[in-house]
Amino acid sequence: MLHRYAKKYSRVITAAMVITALLCSTILLDFLFPLKLPSPDDLFTRVVVDKDGRPLRAFPDSKGVWRYAITLEDISPLYLEALLNYEDRRFWQHPGIDPLALARATISNIRHKTIISGGSTLSMQVARLLHPHSRSISGKLYQILRTLQLEWHLSKKQILTLYCNIAPFGGTVEGVQAASFTYLNKPASELTRAEAALLAVLPQSPTRFRPDLHPQAAQNARDKVLDRLNAFGKWSTDEVDSAKLEPVIAYRHAPPQYAPLLSRRLITQQQGITHTIQTTVDGELQRALEDYLHYYVEGQAEKTSAAALVLDNTDNSVLAYIGTADFGNPTRFGHVDMVQAIRSPGSTLKPFLYAMAMDKGFIHSHSLLNDTPQNWHDYRPGNFSGGFSGPVSVAEALQRSLNIPAVSLMEKFGPANFSARLQNAGLQLISTDKNGNLAVILGGVGITLEDLVIGYSAFANKGRTRPLKYLKKSLPEQERFFFSEQAAWTTQHILSGVDRPDAIHRISALASRDKLAWKTGTSYGFRDSWAIGLDRNYTIGVWVGRPDGTPSPGASGRSHAGPLLHAIADHLENSRQPIAKPQKIKQQEICWPLGTLKNEQELKHCHATHLAWIINDTVPPTWPDKLQPFRKNPLLYSTDTKTGDRVHSGCSNENIQQQSVALWPLSLEPWIKPAYRQRRQLPPLSPECPQAVDSGVDIKIGRLETGSIFQAPVNLNRALAIPLQASGGEGIHSWYINGHFHHQSHASAAGTAIIDKAGEYQIVVSDSRGNVDKVRVEVR
Repeated sequence: MLHRYAKKYSRVITAAMVITALLCSTILLDFLFPLKLPSPDDLFTRVVVDKDGRPLRAFPDSKGVWRYAITLEDISPLYLEALLNYEDRRFWQHPGIDPLALARATISNIRHKTIISGGSTLSMQVARLLHPHSRSISGKLYQILRTLQLEWHLSKKQILTLYCNIAPFGGTVEGVQAASFTYLNKPASELTRAEAALLAVLPQSPTRFRPDLHPQAAQNARDKVLDRLNAFGKWSTDEVDSAKLEPVIAYRHAPPQYAPLLSRRLITQQQGITHTIQTTVDGELQRALEDYLHYYVEGQAEKTSAAALVLDNTDNSVLAYIGTADFGNPTRFGHVDMVQAIRSPGSTLKPFLYAMAMDKGFIHSHSLLNDTPQNWHDYRPGNFSGGFSGPVSVAEALQRSLNIPAVSLMEKFGPANFSARLQNAGLQLISTDKNGNLAVILGGVGITLEDLVIGYSAFANKGRTRPLKYLKKSLPEQERFFFSEQAAWTTQHILSGVDRPDAIHRISALASRDKLAWKTGTSYGFRDSWAIGLDRNYTIGVWVGRPDGTPSPGASGRSHAGPLLHAIADHLENSRQPIAKPQKIKQQEICWPLGTLKNEQELKHCHATHLAWIINDTVPPTWPDKLQPFRKNPLLYSTDTKTGDRVHSGCSNENIQQQSVALWPLSLEPWIKPAYRQRRQLPPLSPECPQAVDSGVDIKIGRLETGSIFQAPVNLNRALAIPLQASGGEGIHSWYINGHFHHQSHASAAGTAIIDKAGEYQIVVSDSRGNVDKVRVEVR
């Protein structure tokens, strides 16, 4: 009895040892000959898709193979049903090898004396794709071993997903998603029964059944799949008969090439992060605008290109990105992304300055500005038209893009302050002058179309900027303050009054739709043409020019970029929607030349009335006359009630009466009505009062001349005394040094300015009437 137990126990031990040896051998073999599971970096094409998941541009792997990564959840259930029922009905039950299928294949091969069928399951097909082998018995055994290894390491769902991603579909096309886009121009999630059946059978013989090469063979194979699913009771006869009516289209769609420069940009930025980059781009809009820009530049001069950017104002997501009008065309520099190119913006920065100046209280919408010939030291800008308009409102100056008023406003606001405000709002300016200069406002700086669109979107977003959103799943970016909501609305409201460049605005039926606020710009030498527009829903940026920087004579923002901008706006759904007016802003009547409210000044001072938008009840007056900066306005003067002549306030005359007059800036006199000119508004001088003076011409600083240089003695460490004395004028003299009050004196009284620092000094004297004289000296 003991011997029998020992013998039985010995057999158990032997069996356990054999099993252990087999298991160890299997583990060792698995370790020595691991599965060649492809890494995602080697497996998939990198593809950039639109907001709906449709490819914009794909980048094949190093071997030129197109595979689009896809999960089972993104594949039509009809395809999975057709695939499993036609290829491997017991896929979810067998361990990778289906004995019934192998037996059936073996009998068929023996009967035909050749290999007709391999009896391969989907798992075996995946194993063969990962580890190719010969069509022989030894090859089949190798496939079986690899299949068991595959089933050991992966779940059924993982194996099926792998098949759907690497199955061959002809040529360099692999995977059902790539096949669906290549042959059917649609994602695998939208397959019909007929299309699902076609793609289910195509990997059996990718060359023989390719629909673009052999449509009839492909249709016959597809119908065979449909019949089998009907025989299995999976699809009804009506469903199958209806599917057979769909023809197999003999066409192969080329790999997508939409938004090519954006795709290249995002692929570079997202390197190694993901293989499918989903953007915010509207694919249909992108394709339409690419076609239109290509058509548009064909009518332009050689080497001309164009770029466009369309932004959804609700979240700053980019709906369309056209970096070049003719991608790949070397004659039009089709490889250069003009959305990111740094170019001179022309006049497109002006709206930012006007909005900031409103917030500072420098201007309201109809402040009086001066469009006359002026110079700032050696800087003498002119208008694009070559002429001057004299007195203009803020609204007119902005709508007509006048240069002189903008430079004057820039001088008052400060170039360094302006540049810093743009930088703080996220707009990167490229300039050799770190502190900025007056020329910045006319395009003397570099900026990108991308940053311009960010800036203009603030007019629709309550004065706040946000970075552009390119990725659908990106986190929201923090807003930056640019200018107030009221200044943003007022500025865009002014720009919405600019007529579009074509004749369509004259059609009354469409006039009410023209609520697009837009601004053009033309860089120096006609190198860049810009047009930026916005409404409640969209911000649109357009650039037209030559990427190599050569001029396009006669090309301007209005003539070349403007029509393109409005064509894009016309194509957008629900475009030209007005922006709601915020609180703390209202319309009130103001008068020129004082610029203040009509109801707060004398009627005689109101020479011209305008309806202005007033922010926070702030009504800034007209700026002081540049030629007479210290003269008060309205100007007070005395007259002889008998003669009406103007007299000195100190005249011994009992018939003196105080009067006041609102004066226009002297430089505007050639453009205003003669009745409003100073010599017509001010009475003649009384011959009985020889001390009476005209408006600011007879007061004169003595002993000093502009350009005088004062040199301190060598090794003498003390301040310099500069004499201050003036003749003429009327009443008390007020002295100012570099804009700061220094002292008051009577006419001809001598005074002294103590200067203890080297530099340039402007010395100004003003009399009681506001008449002035000034000199500029240098202390070394």
